[in-house]
Order: sequence, then C-alpha cells, then structure tokens
Amino acid sequence: MAVVLYNVSVLFYRLIVGLVAPFNEKAKKFVIGRKNIFEQLERDFSSIKRPVAWFHCASLGEFEQGRPVIEAFRKAKPNHKILITFFSPSGYELRKNYTEADFVYYLPIDTKKNAKRFLNIVNPALVIFVKYEFWYHYLKQTSERKIPLYCISALFNGKQRFFKPSGGFFRKTLAFFDQIFVQNEKSEKLLQQININQVSVAGDTRFDRVVDTVSNPKHFPLVAQFSQNHLTMVIGSCWPADMAFLYPIINRSENIKFIIAPHDVSENSIKQLEKGLKLPFCRITEATPESIDQSRIIIINTIGMLSSLYQYGQFSYIGGAFGDGLHNILEAVTFGLPVIFGNNNLEKFPESLALIEKGGAFSFTQQAEIEAHFKRLSTDIDFRSKASEHCKAYIRENTGATAKIMDSLTQWNK
Repeated sequence: MAVVLYNVSVLFYRLIVGLVAPFNEKAKKFVIGRKNIFEQLERDFSSIKRPVAWFHCASLGEFEQGRPVIEAFRKAKPNHKILITFFSPSGYELRKNYTEADFVYYLPIDTKKNAKRFLNIVNPALVIFVKYEFWYHYLKQTSERKIPLYCISALFNGKQRFFKPSGGFFRKTLAFFDQIFVQNEKSEKLLQQININQVSVAGDTRFDRVVDTVSNPKHFPLVAQFSQNHLTMVIGSCWPADMAFLYPIINRSENIKFIIAPHDVSENSIKQLEKGLKLPFCRITEATPESIDQSRIIIINTIGMLSSLYQYGQFSYIGGAFGDGLHNILEAVTFGLPVIFGNNNLEKFPESLALIEKGGAFSFTQQAEIEAHFKRLSTDIDFRSKASEHCKAYIRENTGATAKIMDSLTQWNK
C-alpha cells in the first residue's frame, strides 16, 4: 500500500509541475529538460565500453557538497565515465557544462518503469546519491542489481520522516544503501536507532572544497586596491531582509569599507539595494581605479566572485537566515573571517551552531545585537584576531571527509 501511495504522489507532483509549467520558468525547465530524455541517454550510452560512475544530486547545493568527491574520483579512476544527474533545474542549468563530468542529465521521474529503463541504458558500475533525496524505485532497482550503492554527506535530524512511527516505507529506502556516509555522530546514532547500521561518520565534504578555494583563490586587482590598508567587511549572499539590519551600520561607518555581494544580482535588485546606501559606492562591473578610490562600498553585481572575495576582508556578514536559510558561511570562515548572521533555523546548519560555540560566529535577532557584534569585531583587534583563529582551527579540525569516502569508493573494483 505504501508503494502505491508513493507512486501516486510522484505522478501527482509530475502532473502539477506540468500544469504550472506554462506560467513558471523553473517548472517549464523541469518539464522540457526531461523531454525525450531516454532517447538522449541511449544515444550517449549505446557505445560506452568503460565503466560508469553515476552521481545524483538534488540541486546545486548537493552538487557542491559532492563536488570534492566527484573530482577526487575523477583523479583516482580516470578510466571511468562520470554521469551526474539533477532533480532540480537550479542544479542542472548551472552545472550542465561541468567539465569534470562526461554526462550531465536531469533524472527521469522516479517510477519503476523509468528506473529500470534508466539503469538498463546507463548500466552504472557504481551509484552515489549526495546528501538528500532518496528515490525509492531507483534505489530498489540499483540494490536488486547488486550495484554498489552509496549515500555521501548525509545529514539527519529527528524531525525527518524516517524517524517517525509512520516512516516504515521511508526507512526501507535507507536500507537499500550498501554504505551511508554521514556528516556527524548525531546522524549516525539516529540511523542506528532505526536499525540502519551500514553507516560511517566521514564529516562534511564542503570543508575540503573551501580549503581548495583558499589555496587557489581568484584575484581581483580592483577589489585589492579598494580594500588595501582599510578595515573591510564582506557582506555575502544578502537579501533585503538582511540589508534592513545592515543599512544603519553601513551608512554611519565612514572608517570602514564594505564589499556587498547580494544573492540576487538582477538589475532591479541592485537598484533597490543602492537606494538604501548613503556612502559613495560603485558597481564592480563599472569600476575603474579612479572610482574605486572614491568609493566606500563595492557592489558585486555579478556571479562567480564571492567565494574568493573573502580574502579581502577582516570580518563578514552572511545572509539568508531571515529567508529560505543561511547561505554558505564556510567560505568566509576558511579565510579566517569571523561571521555574523541571523538567528533563524540555525539547527539546519550545524556548522553555524558549532562556530557560535567556538567563538568564531555571532548570531542575532534584534538590531541592538548586530550593532554590538559589529562594534566589537570592528574596534577590538584582539577579539577579532582570536575569533579569526577559532574559525581557522574549526576548518582544520573538520577537513578530510573526501579522503575517508574515497577510501571506501575505490575498494569496490580493486
């Protein structure tokens, strides 16, 4: 009965997406991207003789989580073809030309027929699901074919359906995996409580990724000129809800410079952001050496820069906590920047709570709280230096997840 309900819910979701596709760009891409997908797969895989490693990512966030393992696997197993599938357009559209993969596809909707046909065509030698999404038919069919099946960078909490009395069907999907690599001991204990014992604590692969970024950051001469010999705060992935707290601080901080990288870089969004600024600013896409010297604020109105911009700051603010969720704080932390962020739903982001406890991060709910954090980080050099060291130590303590996972992944075909 549970399988029937699952099948109905999947088909109902597909129906709803199809109905809204003419009016919603994301839904439209979801539908069009899967059109004739099996014919495309057959065309690409019909002549493949080399073994295929299939990585599945729900969206862009899961891809970034799995990326260190994908790239390490490419180096360790150069004879393998790598297939990456996405469920969401936000992942596929941004990574469809990813050079470390041989093939990038949308994942066909999870039905028994689709799963069988997909596996018949691709014939993977190894299957890795990244973090979230546990598609019953794909997992069941993979397991029944004795194909090594892994989940990496998984993170669980007691509120998820696997751990509820009515979650028997969903617990069954977890039992299909040969090994589940989780990020922390809490996740391991939760799984063991429901008799899922093929679990190992590997850690968070994102730490390995950000360490690579710090080792080889992009360099931006105009930003370097802007921040040279000035205390600089980097504001990353901010939304209007974040800027409401930040405008009063920015507009009276004449001795501090700010690099603002909003999450939404559309023209309308940038114009709205600019309306709240009272100090001289310039957009990075229009900046010149002369305008940089005259500005107290740089607005990053383009994508692809943020992860390397933290090298130019001494402390940071990371947005998102007052909306869909806190954005990536590890990039800033790896550069040794203490971070400030909102205090909403932080339980979903264990690194934020860990850094608060260690003294490298500072959360707030009220204007007075962010004002106090900002004042101390901007004026107390010893305090800022100690917070920076806490950040760097936290990163050092948590690297190595990729190597632990790879030790297991490379065992299956030695």
